Amino acid sequence: MAESRFTTYIFDLDGTLLDTLPDLTQLANRILRDVGYPERTQQEILTFVGNGVRRLMYQALPDDAPEDVVERAMQIWNNHFQEYHKLTQPYPGVVELLEELRRRGAGIGVVSNKLQAGVDQIVSMKLPGLVDDMLGESPAVPRKPDPTGIKMMMASLGGTPENTVYVGDSPGDMRAARAAGVFAVACTWGYHDREDFEAPRADADALPDAIVDEPRQILDLGAA
Repeated sequence: MAESRFTTYIFDLDGTLLDTLPDLTQLANRILRDVGYPERTQQEILTFVGNGVRRLMYQALPDDAPEDVVERAMQIWNNHFQEYHKLTQPYPGVVELLEELRRRGAGIGVVSNKLQAGVDQIVSMKLPGLVDDMLGESPAVPRKPDPTGIKMMMASLGGTPENTVYVGDSPGDMRAARAAGVFAVACTWGYHDREDFEAPRADADALPDAIVDEPRQILDLGAA
């Protein structure tokens, strides 16, 4: 097997490593019921995913929802997100990919727009022992496409832009990766279509360096 020039692999979480959409839909609809608004379909929730919890709830709620309702919704989310994990599963081939990267001695990290507590919980439950470090949204880590989280993770894992890959499933992930100067990889098994990563739909800042359709293809990136 050809040796890869990449030694550090950083991943988005929702839509990249884990299919969290069924649990996100259940939790969002529980909150909508609790604050007195109509539920959303899973397809609608899908269109809201990727920009953090607050943005998801802003979009799930009607445009005229008062700010105090948004705050109530966020409080319910913070109080109950720990309960919504039973339907979340790794995508096919993800566990095998991470196991092989670990066997090769690669550094493995996660940078997500999910809140840090949610990242810590779901990774420990669904991908135990397969990730070296993880970052979610926090006061120190702004949401992607800000590249801060990727740069912090790269430093944590001892990587450099030249030997680091960032894998994500959204144009925002690609913008963050390119801004961080790392090799940007778009996966098509998540919450966006291949066309979202290709011109003319994708602008220059969101074009990936590679597009993969199966997790195992990541192993061949950068091969000599």
